[in-house]
Amino acid sequence: METKKEIQFLEGPQSRWKEFKYIVSVLFEFIKGFRALHFVGPCVTVFGSARFKEDHEYYKTTRTLAAEIAQLGFTIMTGGGPGLMEAANRGAKDIGGRSVGCNIVLPVEQSPNQYLDEWVNMKYFFIRKTLLIKYSYAFVVMPGGFGTLDEFYEAVTLVQTKKISMFPIIIFDRSFYKEILDHNERMLKAGTISKSDEHLFIVTDSIKEAVDYIKEKSIKAFRLQYRKAPKPFWGFLEKEIKPTSEVIPEDVVKRNT
Repeated sequence: METKKEIQFLEGPQSRWKEFKYIVSVLFEFIKGFRALHFVGPCVTVFGSARFKEDHEYYKTTRTLAAEIAQLGFTIMTGGGPGLMEAANRGAKDIGGRSVGCNIVLPVEQSPNQYLDEWVNMKYFFIRKTLLIKYSYAFVVMPGGFGTLDEFYEAVTLVQTKKISMFPIIIFDRSFYKEILDHNERMLKAGTISKSDEHLFIVTDSIKEAVDYIKEKSIKAFRLQYRKAPKPFWGFLEKEIKPTSEVIPEDVVKRNT
């Protein structure tokens, strides 16, 4: 029988040098992300599965919804990959809006989709999620898997705990998320969340309702105004993010405000 003095710690913390190198690596990842996305303007981030193809109903709905949001003047931001991320970026490009992605480097490589004006590849999920949230004035949660749920619950937790402002969070497709919504009700009944937490997000199947909610809770609530994009400073080797397609006509912008 082992005595207490024979018990050893499992391998845990790294050496101080390895920890320092990791911190430096994280710092440079943040700097890379900030530099790449500095001129994206106010964004709406769309979360969703990478697995739905362009003939799927969810892909078509995401593309249409993203186009409507882009017409408001927002840049559409996604994880930059295929599936519903591609659909959202594609919707922005359909109407001449700006489209950006924050891609994650995976063992099975996820390549940026073809509908991006600008993108950045990140090594760490937590940095990627920070960037997706940092530049956004609203979050749209389309059907997805573990990653989409992770992004939704992180966003709603940050709003709940007032770590970020009361940005609108929209869950799209009540049928797909039925069990998740049922679980939210179970948490409410158990007292693990508060009654007020029900108002941290809305659930809808209506593109119009989603767009109207963003108008009310983003544009009006934060008093966003239309203006020309700031110019990069040549001394910092910055570059402007320009849509690869035609700029949104002014009358289209006015009709949607």
